[in-house]
This record gives sequence, C-alpha cells and structure tokens, in this order.
Amino acid sequence: MPSIMRFIVAGLFLFQSFRFDVNGVGLSYNFYEKTCPQVEYIVRDGLRPMFLTDPTSPAALLRLMFHDCQVQGCDASILVDPGHGSEATEMKASKNFGIKKRELISMVKSMVEAQCPQQVSCADILVLAAREAVAASGGPRINIPLGRRDSSHSPSYRLADALLPPATTGVADMLKIFANKGMTLAESVAILGAHTLGITHCSNIQNRLYGLKNGEFRAIEPTFAAFLRLTCQRGSLTSNLSFVLNDPTPFAFDNEYYVNAMRGRGLLRIDAEMVSNPKTARLVQHFAMNVDDFFRAFSSAFVKLSRYGVLTGKQGVIRKNCYEMK
Repeated sequence: MPSIMRFIVAGLFLFQSFRFDVNGVGLSYNFYEKTCPQVEYIVRDGLRPMFLTDPTSPAALLRLMFHDCQVQGCDASILVDPGHGSEATEMKASKNFGIKKRELISMVKSMVEAQCPQQVSCADILVLAAREAVAASGGPRINIPLGRRDSSHSPSYRLADALLPPATTGVADMLKIFANKGMTLAESVAILGAHTLGITHCSNIQNRLYGLKNGEFRAIEPTFAAFLRLTCQRGSLTSNLSFVLNDPTPFAFDNEYYVNAMRGRGLLRIDAEMVSNPKTARLVQHFAMNVDDFFRAFSSAFVKLSRYGVLTGKQGVIRKNCYEMK
C-alpha cells in the first residue's frame, strides 16, 4: 500500500474509533432521540429552499461554522449581535469581515423552537446547517454527534482577531492550528478543501499580488496572475467589495480546490505552499485525483472541528434567541 494511502486509511481508522468515544465528552449521535427526534429534518427542510434561491448560502454557512468553532469552540458565540453587552462582540472582529447568513440560523432556530421548545442549542443548529451546506452542494453527508450547549458570554472582538488565522497564514502555522484540534495530517489538508466553495475578497490577496516579497506572486500561474491583478487592482478602495471565485466550481463541493492549486491557481498563500511543501504535496495531489478519499478525510476533520472545545452537560445555556445571551 502506498504511503499516501496508509496516511488516509490510518486517519479514517482513528475516526471510526473516535465515534465510540464521543459520549465521553457529552456528545452523542442520538442526543435528541427523546427530546427532539425530528431536529435534523427540520434543519434540512428549513434550509433547502434557501439553498435553491441563493446558491451562495452554503459557502456562507460553512464559513460561519468555521469561524465560530475556531474562537472558543462551537458555541454559537458568533451569532450574538455585535452591540450586545458592554464590549463589542466577536462579530465585530476584523477577521469576521464578510461573515453573513447569520439570519438563516435564527430562522431555523425559530422553526425548531416551534416544535421542541428550549431543547436544541443554537450551536447544534449551526453545525447541522454547515453539514447541510456541504451535502446540498454535492459533498458528503456527514454524521455528526450532537449535544452542544450555547455560550453564556460572547468573547470580545479582540480574542476573535487573535485566534482566527489571517489570510497570510502558511502551511506550518495552519497545520499546527489543526493538530491542536486533534486532526491528522490528511485531515488538516482535507479541511482546507472547504475553500472549494465560495469566493475570496481581493483584500485578502493584495499582499500576494503586490507585497514587497514577490516570491509569492511568482508562485501564481502567469495568466492567472495577470487576471488577478486586473480584477484586484493595487490599493483599490473597493478591495473589500471586489472578489474572485475560489475555484472554477464555486457552488459545488468537489475536489477542484486541489486541482486548481496544483495548476498554480490557488488564491491564498497556503494554496501555493501546500503544493510545494513536502509534508502536504502528496496529499494535495492525491485529493486532486481521488474525490472519495477527500470526502472521507474531510468528513472526519469536520467532526473533529465540530466537537473541539464544546460546552456540554450543564455548561453554558440553551438560548431561545440565537442573537441574545439568554
């Protein structure tokens, strides 16, 4: 068996083993069996028309979950209104620029409350919504444990800005971030495949295109580099409004992110570094050729991210309104 496959098989074996350990931290695959057995169907049916009318919604919901989970675990703190409390909340962080579709979680929460009052957390609904976003876009349907509780306080925007990785993050730092969440190397490369959905704002690639160190610019395929400089002009006042597609299929959850990166058409620094870094290059190549292995590794990484640092049991609260800390 090639070494690349041993990486992936070993990671998936660990995932299968992990599934039986989830109850130890208060999460389980049948958590709402008695209190709200229909919750997953409510979330799915509530979001389906939104996905059909607005194809940008899946990418937005997936990013919303990632940003929530990166700060202090998946606790729905990102949903709290920016003006709540004495200090600006997490949503005011500069690195949460472009976060949207928070209202969809609130909408689904209202639907769940109508059938299961004060039973299901906003945190679980947010993770379920992200799971549906992946599946509705053609990706895997991920089986996730539930039982998260909502935070009873929102972190400040300063903490969010400190913990969310910047657009300039390289391979070494990103691998460290994901390793701290229990991910294998294969899972760490796979979770970045979430960038196969959506867009990147020009403000996030200005440094690559016009920075003093032009080595990063040379790593971009020349024709694509010319296109990017035309679309994202130097110092443009509209760089927060203008954007480029993450890959040629921005509404489909597929492995085009890796294919694109191998062609020198990745947008962020890490896209280029993953292709050339000896730790990650073979995994990028493998996922570019084998979408099923990418889906399996992504699924296990998604579960690990969704369970990291969660509140369970009597910790936290079950918010009735996702926008408010009560």
